[in-house]
Amino acid sequence: MTVLVAYVPTPEGDAAFTAAVAEAVRRRERLVLLNTPRQGAPVSAAMADEETVRALLDRASAADVEVEVRQEAHTGDLADEVVRVAAAVDASVVVIGLRRRSPVGKLLMGSTAQRILLDADRPVLAVKPNAVADRRHRNTADR
Repeated sequence: MTVLVAYVPTPEGDAAFTAAVAEAVRRRERLVLLNTPRQGAPVSAAMADEETVRALLDRASAADVEVEVRQEAHTGDLADEVVRVAAAVDASVVVIGLRRRSPVGKLLMGSTAQRILLDADRPVLAVKPNAVADRRHRNTADR
């Protein structure tokens, strides 16, 4: 089985990647990094550049985690793509990053994270940037 992380180059994406590497180590599984831009978009802020991907691979390698990178463009809704890939790779868990949004923002724009949480047929680990940093700090303090 695998750990699937839905990654975008943001603090939330970084938190999700950090948590996903920790899950892969804990579960002794490989990691699939899904970084998928919308097909046909002339420019996509969701797409990680080569340098960012290389840095992520180095971080995973330092933890002795094997990573498969998937950066194919998707059509339709991102939540549907994450759920589809989770099934295709038989993910044991899906890791996503959350950002703070107002209730009005969620109402007007919807929530990809909420759709993933509701539609996934496997566990979803949702993390915030501060939650990962706080957990890392607590784990270090416990040693």
